[in-house]
Amino acid sequence: MAVAIVIRDYGGTGVLKLEDTKVGPPPPGQIRLRQTGIGVNFHDVYVRSGLYRTLALPGIPGCEAVGIVEEIGDGVEGLSVGDRVAYVTAAYGAYASHRLLAADQAVPVPHDLPDNVVATNLLRAMTVEMLLSQVTRVKAGDTILVQAAAGGVGRLLCQWATHKGARVIGTVGSPEKAEQAKAAGCSQTILYREVDFVAATRDITDGKGVDVVYDSVGADTFYGSLDALKPTGHLVNFGQSSGPVKPLEMPQLAAKSLTVTRPILFHYMAEPATYRQMANAVFRAFATRTLSVTAPLAIPLQDAARAHDILEGGTGGGTLMLLP
Repeated sequence: MAVAIVIRDYGGTGVLKLEDTKVGPPPPGQIRLRQTGIGVNFHDVYVRSGLYRTLALPGIPGCEAVGIVEEIGDGVEGLSVGDRVAYVTAAYGAYASHRLLAADQAVPVPHDLPDNVVATNLLRAMTVEMLLSQVTRVKAGDTILVQAAAGGVGRLLCQWATHKGARVIGTVGSPEKAEQAKAAGCSQTILYREVDFVAATRDITDGKGVDVVYDSVGADTFYGSLDALKPTGHLVNFGQSSGPVKPLEMPQLAAKSLTVTRPILFHYMAEPATYRQMANAVFRAFATRTLSVTAPLAIPLQDAARAHDILEGGTGGGTLMLLP
């Protein structure tokens, strides 16, 4: 029997309920998957709480997973029963033991990449690829500031930016997280709970500021991130873990000729060919050790509420996997 986490009302973690589901044969252009690992992301938290009203209720949350192809619908080419595939999707439905999936969203996983690496990091690493290669083009010699540098995306972002030759400064919440950020490539870390991160960034850069700030925190840091930029700098706000950002007035950008973007991964990966290119770039980054991760905390699917509690509490390091 297939099971899934179904949300019937927006709210706290208590709305994540396990239910029996029926998954029939795949229609043309789709495949049926038996899932083996499911990623947990802050996007899922926003969907569950109702901050993002992008999942029709009742609905199954979750944007990424790894699984085995059990059945193939008519017209599907390039996949076979038994293939191990991964996916990132804006159509949700990942918090499940089995599911139907559009075949063009399934990407074969290299044999040398284990489920726990791919299931918990494909969406994050594709986000990083988008941030560094498409939203901005970070190059050797650039100086960047990464907010929440010890988080799940933050550590991957620091690693990949360092590999490109950038100087990376990271904000963190504790000495322990400072060590994690340094291990991921940060040349300097800032304990933002103890010091003003804007003043500290200016001290580190001899008063110049940074070329780019990558900010997934939102409300608590956005305007400080603007202040930390050098003239003509760029702020990339790609999350809001502390809440949505208050409206921005254009004169605040004009003061230093700044630019701001608010990218959403699903828009950048909308074309199937681009989506596959991004996923394969991530697989190569893991294969070449440009990116490396620690083993995630595995939690049974029925305990998805616990996973969300850990993620929102900031104690999981962004590496959580649901096991069907």
